[in-house]
Amino acid sequence: MPDGQHRAGVERQDAFVERQDGAWRVLPIEGRFELVYEDGKGAWSVRRIQAHELKIGPGRVLLGGTDRDRDGYRGFRADRIHRLTDRDTGERVERAILDWLIRRADAARRARAAARRREARRSGPRAA
Repeated sequence: MPDGQHRAGVERQDAFVERQDGAWRVLPIEGRFELVYEDGKGAWSVRRIQAHELKIGPGRVLLGGTDRDRDGYRGFRADRIHRLTDRDTGERVERAILDWLIRRADAARRARAAARRREARRSGPRAA
């Protein structure tokens, strides 16, 4: 396997692992969200993203993901998100958005851990 393909596989796998990135704690999070977002100048916009990570750092929390309309990775300050809609379920969150995001990331972590345990049981040593 070419080195580039191997590295891409490792990066994809690493994307689903909680990690520390300098002063930032990075929690994997997945979902298609529509955000009503206020930028640093006070302008409001609707953003559609494919979420990848929740970054918790000194004095702020960022939701990171691919902005579908602007075709690139963007970070959105959680305190500037006025409304979040889960585009897969239709769930709409207007208060305690950061709490909702943390619960979502934690639920995904628990689901991945359960899947790893199931896989380990299936592929573990078998009696002859």
